[in-house]
Amino acid sequence: MQTRVLVLGAGFAGLELATVLSDELGADAGVTLIEAGDAFVFGYSKLDVMFGRTSLDAVRLPYAEFAKPGISFVRETVTAIDPEARRVTTNAGEYDAEVLVVALGADYDFDATPGLIENGNEFYSVAGAARLADVIPTFTEGRAVVGVCAAPFKCPPAPSEAALLLHDYLSERGHRDRCDIKLVMPFGTPIPPSPDTSAGLLAAFAERGIEFVPGKRVASLDGRVIVCDDGTEIPYDLFLGVPKHRAPDVVLASGLAEDGYVPVEGRTLETRYPGVYAVGDVATVGTPKAGVFSERQARVVAESILARLRNEGEASPYDGRGSCYIEFGAGRVGRVDVDFFSGPSPTGTFTEPSVALVAEKREFGSSRRRRWFD
Repeated sequence: MQTRVLVLGAGFAGLELATVLSDELGADAGVTLIEAGDAFVFGYSKLDVMFGRTSLDAVRLPYAEFAKPGISFVRETVTAIDPEARRVTTNAGEYDAEVLVVALGADYDFDATPGLIENGNEFYSVAGAARLADVIPTFTEGRAVVGVCAAPFKCPPAPSEAALLLHDYLSERGHRDRCDIKLVMPFGTPIPPSPDTSAGLLAAFAERGIEFVPGKRVASLDGRVIVCDDGTEIPYDLFLGVPKHRAPDVVLASGLAEDGYVPVEGRTLETRYPGVYAVGDVATVGTPKAGVFSERQARVVAESILARLRNEGEASPYDGRGSCYIEFGAGRVGRVDVDFFSGPSPTGTFTEPSVALVAEKREFGSSRRRRWFD
């Protein structure tokens, strides 16, 4: 099948890219969007599911409700990518494109951390978060560890959020005084680009008796003991893990990837293959792997495609900016606004946790839901 624009993956990037082109070109958009899954789930909703604040059914947004002029949505699995020919093979056929956009996200490499599946729990996959919704209520005393198995990983604030929300969960049920909580991360601070945000989180940890263990990653789980990459052993009764991330196998096999991800030109998101872009978590861009950055990258690629169609020259470059909401517990949310490209090093501005930001975060999700699915 021949198509003008072929988009692989319907996450933040794929949905936004298709929506922008549909809004601008209507029935003439000529976009084919390929996605293997049946529903979209906001990453932050997994925390709500695992702590019983909502159900999985309530946060699933079925792709059947995504209907835009000029967009052909195809439920198929990508089995091969030929970036030189801009040809994609799926379990149902082949597609040739004028422009190919790879937005397949990052997969989880559970086998990279021995013992993770047998002895622990991970909360980054939808299935893992749903399983934990049944596991966490059984934890009433002992040692809980939130641990990161490798970097980079999606949504850098999420491990900190998990530790703070676990504190709230145990406190509300009267179990907190019988439980220890540790957070093990490979970074020296919770949010390296923003010292003020890190200081705010460290103060929240100290106030709640959560121990922050910096500069270590979880290398393996042996029985009820975590073994860190430096040999440190940490006993636990409940483990909430962030698994190692990598590009999907089909991307690794395509020749697009280097060191596990697809390298792109940071300002345009173009790969070394003409007419082929990579956006979001599958790409090495120089910004965090988070939905808000993927969405912004998708808009840049959409503008580049539109500029090419209209013979308008080059589109505005990607600016590496984004805002992330952070659950601090106690009914409050903070925000960090990060700029990765303007200066010699990334900078971040911290907005203190508040009830007002809870509403702002809720509107962030609601606005995307309306834009993509209504």
